[in-house]
Amino acid sequence: IFLFYLYLLFKKNLAVSCVSVELNPGLTPPSVLPPGVGLVHVRGLGLNDTLHFLLCNHGAPALLMVHTYSTQSAVQVDWPSFINRSSSGSLRVEPQTSVRYSSALVFTRVWEYDDVNNTADPQQAAESSFYPPYELQNFIWSDLNETVNQSDLTVKLCGGEKTESFLNGSLCLQFSAFESEGRDKAWPSLHHNANSSQLHVWLEGVTPRGNRSRFALEFQSVGDSGFQGRVDVHSSIDDEYTPSIFKVSQWVSFPENSSGVWGYNQWKPVAYRKAEPVFEDTTPCKHSQLVSMKRIPQSGLVQAYFTEDPQTYGLNISFGIDKDPVLYSDTKYISWTVLVGMGEPPADSFSTLIIIIIAVGLGTPLVIIIVGGGFVWIRKRRSHSSGYEPII
Repeated sequence: IFLFYLYLLFKKNLAVSCVSVELNPGLTPPSVLPPGVGLVHVRGLGLNDTLHFLLCNHGAPALLMVHTYSTQSAVQVDWPSFINRSSSGSLRVEPQTSVRYSSALVFTRVWEYDDVNNTADPQQAAESSFYPPYELQNFIWSDLNETVNQSDLTVKLCGGEKTESFLNGSLCLQFSAFESEGRDKAWPSLHHNANSSQLHVWLEGVTPRGNRSRFALEFQSVGDSGFQGRVDVHSSIDDEYTPSIFKVSQWVSFPENSSGVWGYNQWKPVAYRKAEPVFEDTTPCKHSQLVSMKRIPQSGLVQAYFTEDPQTYGLNISFGIDKDPVLYSDTKYISWTVLVGMGEPPADSFSTLIIIIIAVGLGTPLVIIIVGGGFVWIRKRRSHSSGYEPII
């Protein structure tokens, strides 16, 4: 068991990639972006392929992932058309024949409802309990140029409305790219690899509009035609990295005529009420049913890239648990994390602690059986001894 674990650890350290970060690729005067709008391009170069991640806040914030069978593929932007959102195809990955798979995750709305029955379930709430949603396509966003971190491969995006609710509050997204396999130290410590990126989302300081307000986050997935989506929930016996959480949810994309997974959004069904949480600040979250959408979301990035009729699905993530005594108004903070990647989602293997527990749990009885059996065998051998004794 220990040799197998060492093999997994060695194998994990072999997974590396060359990752670079670029802001507003190819933008030159006289083209000028609107205030607060930016496009971040993260390029992961493999041995025979390239993985592109593009984060943009032009309209609803979106993360686009494009995988190509080429090490020379590059992002090309027709900036005047992209800025004016006048035509599709103003953002391309060239050569287009090298593109294998494309998908985008778009954050579209924040829902707020008055949970008078304390069910923490938007589907059980009366329609009159819902306030007008916050449309993220209308948010005023921070300058990405000020938050891009080249060394850490991260970028933070914060925004809000010019309303009383957002006077001292904001919705933030922090994007992280990775060069190898590993985990964040902060909960929920999702298991990432070089084929994935991470979005950490939090709502902070927003003034609730109700006495028992709860929130839900709406996001949509836009992908190539010919692909379908589904949400799978897997269980685990190991909660070392995410205490008290034994499940993982995976929104996967797969071809209509195949069961193989091409892309995924993966998360633990847990949210946190403080930026640096302890166990008491943990609260479950749950997702709604997957719904097919008729139109693509109002995202400049999605509208610029997808030229044909893409497949679009929507999903809500709601925070809290039935009869939960702690509401958003108590901390004015809620956070959630999702992993976005290509291929099969990362699967948690047994941690060192679990391997030791299993080894001790299985090894101790085995040692007792062997030692006890040997002792009984020796005693029987001695009792049945018939050696010759001389007569004196």
